Formats: sequence, structure tokens, C-alpha cells
Amino acid sequence: MRITGLIAVVCLLMAPAVFAAPGAVRCGALLDVRAGKVLPDQTVVFDDGGMITAVGSNPALPAGVTAMDLSHSTCLPGLIDVHTHLTADPIDNGYASLGISVPREAMKGAKNAARTLNAGFTTVRNVGAGNFTDVALRDEINEGGIPGPRMIVSGPPLGITGGHCDNNLLPYEFHFRDGGVADGPWAARAKVREVVKYGADVIKVCASGGVLSKGDLPGTPQYTLEELTAIAEEAHKLGRKVAAHAHGTQSIKDAINAGIDSIEHSSLIDDEGIALAKKRGTYLVFDIYNDDFILQEGAKAGMLPESIEKEKKLGRLQRENFRRAFQAGAKMAFGTDAGVYPHGENAKQLAKMAEWGMQSLDAIQAATINAADLIGWKDKVGVLEAGHYADIIAVNGDPLRDLKLLQSPVFVMKGGKVVRNDAAK
Repeated sequence: MRITGLIAVVCLLMAPAVFAAPGAVRCGALLDVRAGKVLPDQTVVFDDGGMITAVGSNPALPAGVTAMDLSHSTCLPGLIDVHTHLTADPIDNGYASLGISVPREAMKGAKNAARTLNAGFTTVRNVGAGNFTDVALRDEINEGGIPGPRMIVSGPPLGITGGHCDNNLLPYEFHFRDGGVADGPWAARAKVREVVKYGADVIKVCASGGVLSKGDLPGTPQYTLEELTAIAEEAHKLGRKVAAHAHGTQSIKDAINAGIDSIEHSSLIDDEGIALAKKRGTYLVFDIYNDDFILQEGAKAGMLPESIEKEKKLGRLQRENFRRAFQAGAKMAFGTDAGVYPHGENAKQLAKMAEWGMQSLDAIQAATINAADLIGWKDKVGVLEAGHYADIIAVNGDPLRDLKLLQSPVFVMKGGKVVRNDAAK
């Protein structure tokens, strides 16, 4: 009897924190992110599969359904972060990262996925994880085994030998190379095929040096235009988009010219690069909240001294270029590099985006309709409209007046299932 009871307790603790999905949610107000309007007294109706069937001021409800009452709250679509690292933690930087086993990385992913979902981010694109731990995490979430956002995942990011996406912490005698390392166009094509074989939905490539890596510089090109073109061609042939880590001015332009779909970080983009992104329709993703955490907490989190120094030279430039790119009309999606800072704090970047030139609606659209378009899911997520998932969050107040409200949603629903409901308290 004791063993049976223990098993029951363990199963209860492991069960996802969701409840049976209701058929409707009544919102005191609803933000139409496409039109940029706050609509009063709206009800969202969804079916047993968690898909929205109607939205309006008085839609017909299915028989026996009573709408969940959020009449004192403002509803909006679940948020989307297109640049996360769910299997990474900010305390595992520098040499501390060498002590993280593959099973532990996967366990951290489960913890961080739950935090991210509870924070109102119902969809993420995970761009970089060791040993395909993000593939395993995605699959377990999809099977309902653990709570977490919808995930598009890359597996190991592609990079050059000794570059940003290689591990340069171990000395020569270990002969260690990260799983995504590939040099030359044909080796890079083969690596694209390999990561797709093992479950990648998107290809992540490191086109330039980085901040949190040892022995390189963010502005230095790593992959050549020829290599980047090969990667983009192979990925697109296999039906995958490509996200390029690119801080450096030349690497950004090389990645755009190669046909890559999004530029991550975009720190040192110049006017030519902005114009090129506009011409090619390439999305720019600026993780402009990170600078605060790295400079304030990075040393305590084990980041290398050289990384802190690199960030000191890069952070403000990135924010100034974010403003220039937005004012120029470049396409922009919301991505934070979550895992560099604590998971669940993703929404802090929304206020930072407003601080550096966006209106509140622009920032929210970057994290909804723009992000959905970038990841290829605009017919599934990013809006509260019929035919889309019932991914709904709610805040007590008007998010267009105060973006910080989105840091503390009072209600989160994913696919018609309630994840949290503090509005009822």
C-alpha cells in the first residue's frame, strides 16, 4: 500500500499543470493585435481540439458550455519568443557549463519550459541545444508528458571549428568539437541533413563570433558567404528555415545575401544591411534586454571576464541599431536569447523595445503576428481568430498603456487548456 501511494504521489507531481479545457473565455477586453485595437466585452469560443471557432461580443456557445469569466481582464494571444535556449540556464556559463551532462540538460529544459509557459509564452523557437535535448523536450511536450510551450527546435547549431558554436574551453588533448561543427560548403550541407534527420525543425547557424564564447570577437565573420549559401539552399530544399547568429556587419550582409530567413542579435548592422534586409524581406531579431542582465549579473553567473568586456562594447550599439532598423521599417520579430538570463522573464524585453523606439503595439506585434510569420505558423498562432489555437493570456489592465503588465499575466491558456488562472483569485 505504501508503494502504491508513493507511485500515486510521484505521478501527481509529474503531471502537467493543466486542467480540462472549457469551451469559451469571456474577456472584459481583447487586444486585436492585427488591427491594433482594444475591443470591449469579447468572448473566445473554442472546440475540443483547442482551436478557436468564434470571437465576438456575443457568439453562440456550444451546448452546455459556460464561458470562463475574465471580465475584469484584457485578453491577447499567447506570446512568441523566436530565440530561446530552454535547455540552458544562466548559472551554467563559462567553465561551469562543462559539468552539465546531457541528461541534466534535458531536465533543465523541462523546468524551463514550464516557467516559460507560465510566463505567457505559449510558443518558442529554440535555436541551439546540445545533443538534441530540445528535440526530446519538444516531443515530450507534444505528447502531453510535461507542460511547456509549442516548440520549433534546431538541435545543435552549425558553426566553424573554433568558432562561436564550438566549445573552446577544453585544451587540445581532449580533441573536442561540438556536434554542429562543419567546415566548408559540402560538410555544412551534410550537417544540415544530419540535424534534420534527428529532428530539427529549423537550422541555426553561427555566421559571426559571439559574446559568451571564448577566444573570438562578435564582429568577426566565421562562415563564408559560400558556406552560408550552401546551408540556406540545403535547408530550404528540406523545408526548413534558417536562423543566423550574426553580430558582425559583414556577417549580417553575407547571411542576408545567402538567403537566410532571420538574423539573430543583429548588433552591428549598418544602413546597407538594414536596406538589404528590407529588400530581401529578412527578419531582424534583436535581443536587447540581455545587456542589462549580463552587465549586472554576468560575473556572478560565471560568465568569462572577456565576455563581460565584449558586452560592454556591444550592448548600447545593438540598442541604437535596433532603433535605427525599426525606424527604417525593417521586419522585426521578438527574440530574447532566454537562457542567458533566467527563463520566465522573457516579457521584460517588451518594455525595453518601447524604451528604444517602438510603440507598445509594435512590441506586442513583434511577439505575436510578426513572430508567427517568421516561424511559418501565422495560420496557427499569434492572433485570437477562428482557425487558430486557443492560446490566450490575460492581464489586469491595458497592455498598450503599460507593457510591464505582460511580465505578470493573470491567466494563461494553451490550446484550450488552462495553465494558470490567477484572475479567479
